[in-house]
Amino acid sequence: MIPSVKKPGGNTRGLLAYLYGPGRHDEHHDPHIVASFSPRGLPDPGRDPDATLTALGQILDAPVRLRNEGFGRKVTDHVWHCPVRAAPGDRYLSDAEWGEIARRIVHAAGIAPDGDPLACRWIAVRHADDHIHILATTVREDGRRPKIHNCGMRAQAEARLIETELGLHQVTPGDRTGDRRPTQAEMHKAERLGWETTSRQWLQERIRAAIPHAASIEEFLAYLEADGVEVKVRRYPSGDLLGYSVGRPGDVKANGEQVYISGSKIAPDLSLPNLQARLDAGQPEEYPTARRNRPSTSWQRATTALDILHSHLADVGSGGSRGTGEEAQAQITALGELIDATAQAGPTELRDKLRAASREFTRAQRSRIRADHHTATGLRQAARDIAQAGDGNDGSTFAVLLTALVWSAILAARWHQAQGHRQQAEAARTAVIHLQTAYDQAAAPHLTALAHRQPTMEITHTLAAQVRTAVPDHADRILTDPHWPTLATVLADAHAAGHHPRALLAEAAARRELATARMPAKVLIGRIQHTARNPAPNPRAEAARLRSHNAGNLPRVSTPWSPIAPVLPAANQRPHR
Repeated sequence: MIPSVKKPGGNTRGLLAYLYGPGRHDEHHDPHIVASFSPRGLPDPGRDPDATLTALGQILDAPVRLRNEGFGRKVTDHVWHCPVRAAPGDRYLSDAEWGEIARRIVHAAGIAPDGDPLACRWIAVRHADDHIHILATTVREDGRRPKIHNCGMRAQAEARLIETELGLHQVTPGDRTGDRRPTQAEMHKAERLGWETTSRQWLQERIRAAIPHAASIEEFLAYLEADGVEVKVRRYPSGDLLGYSVGRPGDVKANGEQVYISGSKIAPDLSLPNLQARLDAGQPEEYPTARRNRPSTSWQRATTALDILHSHLADVGSGGSRGTGEEAQAQITALGELIDATAQAGPTELRDKLRAASREFTRAQRSRIRADHHTATGLRQAARDIAQAGDGNDGSTFAVLLTALVWSAILAARWHQAQGHRQQAEAARTAVIHLQTAYDQAAAPHLTALAHRQPTMEITHTLAAQVRTAVPDHADRILTDPHWPTLATVLADAHAAGHHPRALLAEAAARRELATARMPAKVLIGRIQHTARNPAPNPRAEAARLRSHNAGNLPRVSTPWSPIAPVLPAANQRPHR
């Protein structure tokens, strides 16, 4: 149930005409009053043929007229309008139930507190099964104005209680960091012009798509203009930016002027100060241009950068995340940029699913916790590399990145849930669904190819023993997972490249907990493939490094790699007799 307080108006009779009229699309049926300020009832134009809208408006406006006659400064913003709408799946509510809901809302909002005989005048009109409209005039009987600051938040809090008591759908409470809802005027304009989305939604997608491409606010504005967005900036006399606003081509006023919307009115985190903080926190390019322009390398580097996010968020289930909340929020914000960049550069057949994930995850990118963007420069640089590199053909590397993104979004949802950010957690969980779908499609041919070249039975049994040693608590589930043959191939390939399967399994399990995984073997595949792409440890180089340390009286550093036995031959090769 959502109460939505509108901007104050000044025409009581005009609003009544809308409430009792047919609606813009003939959607209003049987309009009538279900509750009001008067215990004796009021003349209802929907029920009494002798009642008129003008007479009803005069009754509601009476305190306003008296105040305006007695004071020099007239009240012109006295019309308080609050539609209250039930969720699509909610049960039918009777007139009596809607009437009680209206009384509770005007009490919570400060319009008509219970037991106050001098409260504002109000009515609740029902003209559809799923919602009512509350109209009030905000001058009390004693001529004073009511205290309705933050009335929308109080009405929302009361709606949460009503949902619980009446067994209705539980709406996730917000924290005032969400997107602005499209207005009726915006939606009707988009429909009239044949647009699938409103201008505000269209502009938000273009702005977020531009962020990974820019290293400064000037680059960001230039990219928007190149992408076909109308940009208007305001500057100080010194030339420094003061603000910016954007417009959608074709969205004009009645006089033909372009409609511009400031970034802060599109989404709270798209204001100029917030964007400058994110872009200024970037770091100088560290990689040669030739390497950066290879998409597969960019994808590998992004997967590595996600390890930092995992380290910030991985232990949230045991009482919090490593580091501060500001650092964790910064990592999650940069994760959203990485998902957006991946949607732009990924394979064409996956872009719709990835764009859906990016749209959903935008709500998780901001909360009441102020992000320390300087702690997420690596992840933001990885997003920029991907956005600038374009599409690539290495599907297996891309699939590994997707599985890392899935786990990152899961961790983001858990962190938000632990912080009490219910809307952000729900958005992240929805993004996980889209990312998982994209991963399943991207990884399917590669997993099938790996399964078809399964190692010999002897090697598979040896690898199974390594699984039981490295992850004993999850070994049975891993070995009975349908993806175990694929994982065995990945482990055998890694061993052939010089890696130790037991060490790889232990590291992968430490980075990605397996207790909640439906298919633990499938979960391990992506992590082990990513780790195995790094150079295998070189015992000779390690010994030389230790000798150098000892010569310089430095403390001895032990190798993190544990030897395993027996030595495995490569996949599909017969062991030496």
